Amino acid sequence: MADTIAVLIKDKYQQYEGLRTSLGLLLEMAQVQMFVLNHEIANMDEAYSENMEFIDEMEGERFTNNIENAEKYGFKFATNKEIGKMLKQASLIIPF
Repeated sequence: MADTIAVLIKDKYQQYEGLRTSLGLLLEMAQVQMFVLNHEIANMDEAYSENMEFIDEMEGERFTNNIENAEKYGFKFATNKEIGKMLKQASLIIPF
C-alpha cells in the first residue's frame, strides 16, 4: 500500500507550490491528502482549477477547514479535530 502524505497549505502565498507538490507526489503513486487551512483559495485561475481536477482524477483528496472552499471549489470540509486525526495517520506531513 502506498504511503499517505499530507500536504498542508496554511500560507495563502504558497498555494501553487502546495498544489504542485501534491500532484508530483500522486505521480509517484503516493496517497495524497491536500489540506488548505484557515483561508479561502486566493487567485482561483484556470490553471489552479485544472490542477485541482487532476488531483481528483488521480484519486488524491482535497480537504479544507474553510467552508468557502468547500462550497465554491469542491473541497471536502473537515473540522480541525477531524483534520488532526487524519494528520496522525499520515506517514509524512509537508507544510506550506
